[in-house]
Amino acid sequence: MIEALKSDEIINKVGGRFRLCALIQRRLVQLMDGARPMVERHGRSDLEVVIQEIMEDKLVPEIDHNDESVKAALPPAR
Repeated sequence: MIEALKSDEIINKVGGRFRLCALIQRRLVQLMDGARPMVERHGRSDLEVVIQEIMEDKLVPEIDHNDESVKAALPPAR
């Protein structure tokens, strides 16, 4: 099992379990459609790559408050 999913840290990062699930699903689709990972793969599965992207704040939820959907987005520029 992926260690990051055992703690509430990742859930709190994205604002809840539903948003986490939606974010993971959207990003997995992007990776399967050919998007490049934002972290080194190092032999990891797509799911492990997505979790690492979230943990490193390279992937954040983009919430459309009009229809309550969650999309995978890059974090805002600092």
